[in-house]
Amino acid sequence: MRPTTLALLAALAAAPLHAQVAGLTGTLVVTNKTPGTATIIDVGSGATLATLPTGHGPHEIVLTRDGRTAIVSDYGTGPAPGSTLTFIDVPTKRVVRTASLGEYRRPHGLVLLSGDSLVAVTSEANKAVLLVRVATGDIAKVVPTNQAGSHMVGVTASGTRGWTGDMGSHTVSELDLTNGTSLRTIAVPAQPEAINVTPDGSEVWVGSNATGKVSVVNTATGTVSTAAEGFGWPYRVLYSPDSKTVLMPDLRKEELRFIDRASRKELARLSLPGKGPQGIIFTPDGKYALLSFSTGAAVAIIDVAQRKVVGELKAGETPDGVAYTQQVFRP
Repeated sequence: MRPTTLALLAALAAAPLHAQVAGLTGTLVVTNKTPGTATIIDVGSGATLATLPTGHGPHEIVLTRDGRTAIVSDYGTGPAPGSTLTFIDVPTKRVVRTASLGEYRRPHGLVLLSGDSLVAVTSEANKAVLLVRVATGDIAKVVPTNQAGSHMVGVTASGTRGWTGDMGSHTVSELDLTNGTSLRTIAVPAQPEAINVTPDGSEVWVGSNATGKVSVVNTATGTVSTAAEGFGWPYRVLYSPDSKTVLMPDLRKEELRFIDRASRKELARLSLPGKGPQGIIFTPDGKYALLSFSTGAAVAIIDVAQRKVVGELKAGETPDGVAYTQQVFRP
């Protein structure tokens, strides 16, 4: 048995046998931007199962529905734009592929399309969204946004429509992912970074870094209205599994806001001083949200009903994107 295997088994043996949160198990994969790694964590025990190398500046991450494949966007650092995706086999805890995107640089926002055969990824530097084959890592289609700074992407449940926040052009773009064309652009408050579209495609929520406003685009009419204000940095938009609640971490004010989607009323605000909240994801049952603490080297487990932190999982330095599966892959 190799020393690394012995060390891993010893760490797991030393981990608490009870769950960090009663009844919550599964596997979490989180990107760590500064060291350029991804950490695989057993959620039940809190044990780190592996820390694997990625490209420079890994930001976002998604997991296939079976929980077996993690895909990381290697955004790069300031002077060195990235142009790769890192593919991780979660059960065996190894990097199986580093896929080159060629001329397409600054890959960032990631969403798996229905069926998990394709992953949509923004190429911020090239004003485009790429559709990449999960099985091979090659580019199947390039969908131009023709807008500056297309940073994040949201995709409808059907996988036929995508929406990007175009930070440099101060717009959101609607994309036909089937035909590979841009359908329209809509002006929104400046520097739209956080963005998501409801599964049915009826609403796009988008946060403005410059104004601290969160806007809602009615996709049927193209009208833009204000849903919330007073953010310092509305970092991400996350819908609950039933689409009734919107969670938005504020990186600058270090808060997490809970908003009722239908009424747009704020339900609660969770203060997280010194934590730097960033990436966030729900568990499938909607009971918990997992939120990365970029200045705390951890991922918080948040009880959504109680609206409080009920546990923490240790991650690497400057964690950002998080992905969760109910599957358990302990040795």
